[in-house]
Amino acid sequence: MYERNDSSVSEFVFLGLSTSRPVQHFLLAFSTVFYVTIVLGNLLVVFAVTFDPHLHSPMYFLLANLSFIDLCLSTLTVPKMISDLHSGHKTISFQGCVTQIFVLHTLGGSEMVLLTAMALDRYVAIWKPLHYLTIMSPRVCLLLLCGAWATGLIHSVVQLAFVVHLPFCGPNEIDSFYCDLPWFIKLACTDSYRMEFMVTANSGFTSMGSFFLSIISCVFILVTVWRRSSCGLREALSALPAHHLDKFLAILDFLVTPILNPAIYTLRNKDMKMAMRRLCSQFLSWKIS
Repeated sequence: MYERNDSSVSEFVFLGLSTSRPVQHFLLAFSTVFYVTIVLGNLLVVFAVTFDPHLHSPMYFLLANLSFIDLCLSTLTVPKMISDLHSGHKTISFQGCVTQIFVLHTLGGSEMVLLTAMALDRYVAIWKPLHYLTIMSPRVCLLLLCGAWATGLIHSVVQLAFVVHLPFCGPNEIDSFYCDLPWFIKLACTDSYRMEFMVTANSGFTSMGSFFLSIISCVFILVTVWRRSSCGLREALSALPAHHLDKFLAILDFLVTPILNPAIYTLRNKDMKMAMRRLCSQFLSWKIS
């Protein structure tokens, strides 16, 4: 995936979120609690959709994959941050940093496209309710999922292609708790303005394209239901992916955003709550027997 150039930098040092030990102890406890919540919440969504026949529909199929990506995004960075806060050893190898960037942009690009697919799913459900299961067939859902992952992979490869030959001779301090391209490029021993522009343009094209497609589908849903009834409008509003804007504004927020997905869909969705109750009951019955 990546051939290292003649770089004298073998590792990077994270400056983290704070140099104060009391603050670091608070962040350690805070991050640990949030990460455990993220893992349990998103795994619960994935298992509920996988094992409950009542949730074998296009909307929940996409939701389960979104939860999986949320879990992976958080796992990519948060355990490392927790380990660094605990040990005080805040370093990452050169290859590890590049790998983290690659996986981060693959997951981030895939998530944005998947959110667009979820908006499309709701659009079809509102506009073509009688043909919904025909249009959003298992084959179409699988194609949408594969398209999301392919887009994320291409986006990540293109991003790294811009920076693969940059020389790094020091300094090696990253003012964050994880690796990403903006900080990575600024450490290169060369003029990085053009490179930063290309990377930002690529990310902006992917994110804004997905965002506007999602907005357009949401507008069509609201306009359609507005013509039918105000009661239907309230129903449509509850069907829209309410966390959409949060995903685009905080795609790199590894602690808060991954909790929004299971929280929103479990607190607002009766089918999901019932499925989780059945799943928990089956688990308890299995433990007792």
